[in-house]
Formats: sequence, structure tokens, C-alpha cells
Amino acid sequence: MTSTADGHLLLTPADKEAPARVRRLRDLGLGERPDAWLDGFAARLARITGAPCAMVNFIDENRQFFAGLHAPALPAHSGDAATPLLGRYLPRDHGYCPHVVVRRRALVLEDVRDFPRFAGNPVVDDIGIRSYLGAPLIDRTGIALGTVCVVDTAPRAWGKEGLTTIKNLAGELIDDIHRHEAGSL
Repeated sequence: MTSTADGHLLLTPADKEAPARVRRLRDLGLGERPDAWLDGFAARLARITGAPCAMVNFIDENRQFFAGLHAPALPAHSGDAATPLLGRYLPRDHGYCPHVVVRRRALVLEDVRDFPRFAGNPVVDDIGIRSYLGAPLIDRTGIALGTVCVVDTAPRAWGKEGLTTIKNLAGELIDDIHRHEAGSL
């Protein structure tokens, strides 16, 4: 278990599937560069959910890579104009997607500050993330490749409808990935 400088616990789960995931992502040609079709999927995900930011996230042993990203400029949270906005990479112990991948279940955080396990995550202080909705991308081999997720800088009542939507869109993207693999996309 590790802690942040201000004493919050970081409880990023161990990920024993990471080496197999990296091999599978390489086989699929995913997870190493931005993809226009995944950026388009992320933009559609943001539009459908009404969230300002949406991602298609692939995770390896050390980092997360947003191969699909829709992230308009967010206001700097700390008041420092030099505060970096959401980019293509995050360390593995930042954010909530590693939890979704290891648990292999969708995660709904309407206000991350309501959950001590998640409130101390660096994305809360560094980026200002206050709500999260994500679902795993589990492919036909049984490997959780990553996630589709949306975030907001304000608390959000995603509700049952949001959970259903994110799960359905994860399933849709996995179908697209399989068609891509088969050469029919």
C-alpha cells in the first residue's frame, strides 16, 4: 500500500494479467498510438453520456494509454495555469480504470470524494476529476484489454441508465475490435 504526500491511501490493485494484456494488445495493433477511430468512439461516448471527457484506455504494467480520447480543455484545478490537462498517458496508479480492469466490472463513482479509497487519487487534485463511469473491454480471449470511461469535474448522478449505457458501449467497442481484427472494419 502506498500513500500520497498528504496521507491519502492509494490502493491500486495488483494486475497479474498485464503481461498477457500487453501481448494481446500488440497482436491487435492497439495500445501504442492514438487511433482516429477510437478518438471518434470516445467523442461519441462523450456525446451520448453528456460527459466532457471520454476515453478508450489500454493499460500495461506501468501506465495507461488513451488510444481514444475526447478531452476539451478543462479548467486548471489548482489555479496554476501550468497545471497539465488530461493527456494521452497516465501512470497506472492514477485514475480508476486499473480498478475496472482488475475487477473486470463496471465502476460508477458519482462523487469520488465520497469514497476514501478513491478520493486520494492524484487525478482528483491534479486534474479535478470528481465523477467517473467506466466499463471493462473484455475480448473474446477473456482478457480485459482496458476500459471505456467518462469523467467530469463535477459530481454526477450517472444512475442505472449511465451504467447500462457504458456497459453497452463497451460491448459495442469490443465487437468493433473483433471486426477490426478479422479485417472487416
